[in-house]
Amino acid sequence: MSKLHLVFGGRVSDPRTLEFNDLKSIDVVGVFPDYASAEKAWRGAAQRTVDDAEMKYVVVHLHRLLEPSLKSET
Repeated sequence: MSKLHLVFGGRVSDPRTLEFNDLKSIDVVGVFPDYASAEKAWRGAAQRTVDDAEMKYVVVHLHRLLEPSLKSET
């Protein structure tokens, strides 16, 4: 199974949480085959919005959601 990673972001109500204000306006950066490429995409998206404290981007380990018993670091 591929170790898929999803990168997305949006405006949050509190930068310390993952409570996105408007799910309809989530910016889906993409799905990536490995953590390294997902992290690169995440860094690019986060850097574009670095001056906006209410914007937050995250990397989601889709492979862990699809197969929780999978033992892996990334």
